[in-house]
Amino acid sequence: MNDIPELLRIGPRIAVLPVIHGSGDCALTVRRWMLEHDFDCIAVPLPESFREGIEEAVLQLPKPSIVIQPTTPRFDLDERSAEQPWEPTEWSQDAPWQDGPQAEEEEEDEGEGEPYSFVPIDPCQPVITAIRSALGEHIPRAYIDMETSPFQPQSAIMPDPYALKHVSPERFAAAILPSIPRPPDRQTCERLNYMAWRLQELEQRFERILLVCNLLHWPWIRQAFTETRQSPSEGDAVEPPQIYDVDPRTLTFLFGELPFITGLYERARAELSDDENLSIDGLKELFLASRDSYRRDFGRRARPVTPLLLSQCIKYIRNLSLIERRMTPDLYTIVTATKQVLGDQFALHVVERACEYPYDVLTDSNSVALGVEQCRFPDGEVRELVSRLPGPATMWKTVELKRRPTRKETQRWQYSWNPFRQCSYPPEDVQIENFRTRVFDRAQAIIGNDLARTEKFTTSVKDGIDIRDTLRHWYDKQIYVRVTPPSGGKLDACVMLFDSPADPRDYPWRTTWFAEHDAESTMAFYATDFREEMVGPGIGMSVYGGAMFLFPPLVIPDIWTDRRLDFVDSVEERLLAATCLHARGRQIALVSSLPPGAGWRRLARHFKKQFVHVPLASFSSVEVQQLRMAHVLNGTEIRSYAADFIRKA
Repeated sequence: MNDIPELLRIGPRIAVLPVIHGSGDCALTVRRWMLEHDFDCIAVPLPESFREGIEEAVLQLPKPSIVIQPTTPRFDLDERSAEQPWEPTEWSQDAPWQDGPQAEEEEEDEGEGEPYSFVPIDPCQPVITAIRSALGEHIPRAYIDMETSPFQPQSAIMPDPYALKHVSPERFAAAILPSIPRPPDRQTCERLNYMAWRLQELEQRFERILLVCNLLHWPWIRQAFTETRQSPSEGDAVEPPQIYDVDPRTLTFLFGELPFITGLYERARAELSDDENLSIDGLKELFLASRDSYRRDFGRRARPVTPLLLSQCIKYIRNLSLIERRMTPDLYTIVTATKQVLGDQFALHVVERACEYPYDVLTDSNSVALGVEQCRFPDGEVRELVSRLPGPATMWKTVELKRRPTRKETQRWQYSWNPFRQCSYPPEDVQIENFRTRVFDRAQAIIGNDLARTEKFTTSVKDGIDIRDTLRHWYDKQIYVRVTPPSGGKLDACVMLFDSPADPRDYPWRTTWFAEHDAESTMAFYATDFREEMVGPGIGMSVYGGAMFLFPPLVIPDIWTDRRLDFVDSVEERLLAATCLHARGRQIALVSSLPPGAGWRRLARHFKKQFVHVPLASFSSVEVQQLRMAHVLNGTEIRSYAADFIRKA
């Protein structure tokens, strides 16, 4: 005990370690202290009635659970009824044992009691870590808190426990000491006096005692330890606590850290690997796991999540955390930064992975579902809860993300689809028409570059000074300028091949769409089946494999049933042949990853056309991926609410 700082000692035999409940960094500090020092007793700020349930649940870790203690029923009597003896009354129809409105109201009043108290069996709880380590080392445990019913918690704004990575526990406690408020209520004062008295008892039996307590309580326990000389008042009569499993979907409301980070701590414990910086390094693991699930969900439609983007996102998270005066981010900060840098859908996967506990949680009928300070029991009853190990005060914030539809919703939308009504989503029409205009402009520039020439400067610089030819003829002491004549003709057809060579089985939906107004093109394309991916009521999504555009729009036969095009073998060649057949100009813009081969050039010569290749790589890959996602609506009335369901990658 001599190597423990004087600030963290209560007498010669008791060491105190102030912690922030629910912090993985504080849990690591507790474990480190128990390894560095030889203690013969561990004192925890929990009542004796919780001992059996907590220690049984701790032995089941990493399976999380919760120990709940119901509030003791109260039978309050006023002074008049206490003085008068009980007398039977005459039977009436309004008797309390008779069913009726009055009886129902009384039953409802009885159900509205005080909130139940609970202890979360969380691997990142410092107190649970102390009990877990003590059980493993066969060190006696002392539950020194007073029995209370109902329990009144105390919470406040706490410092970021990440500082313990660089500051010793005594300096951390000393820095926060001036801002620790006095106990706010009578019950807390009685509990602190009771814990001080219990420590005096333990001091008579043990030589080296470690007290793991709340950061808000340790100075007042120390003060009460020096002032308490008599036995405090006894605690309340309490109900026996019960152990419950927790619904895996609601573990976020049980754990102090994110469930994913908690799982990393447990994995490091099982593998004996380094876990000192998991509160920060775990964020990188979270992004990598989210990227894998994001790619599985969207496949080839997923936008590229490069190391550079992840680095920018982490830097953004750091800056937001510093603005909020914290060293480690919360889930709101993580999701906000991810949404801004990597989009809504990647942020949704981050939320899902962050709330996912990596270990199998086998629940039975005796499981509860947690909420915001609430709990739904197996019988359907909903009660308010207060934690016996309260962490920092929480602030709930809202982030708008479009969720993924459930399987039942998707099946219901597929069943109600009307196959005789289809239309496009106007914002996507505008987006792809703008892209088509850019392709036309770029193809015109390529045609003009092929006709460009250079000449000596006389009176005008024309289209700019040609540096290459000027340097080449430097000995002439002449300046050469570039002359780009206007390209002959005008482009009116364009073919975009996003996936080439394409597997026809991947793109079973092939159709021709006509323009709704003069600003749209006549469009023919092959795409995935939109009925296989319903994103909303009357809203399906498909992915373009390739498309052709004719602008100004024309009325043409459906190219997929036109017998004049049956001589081709692939869906790409059918698009190219149809474009050559219906294009009025000689040049056709072709957007593809590779230049047209000899077979495609022969096809163009057959129709006396010429392909102008525009490399697909010259456009942003993110923009191309967004363009490929097309939503099909089951009627024009769906356009009024389609934006509420459409999710972009």
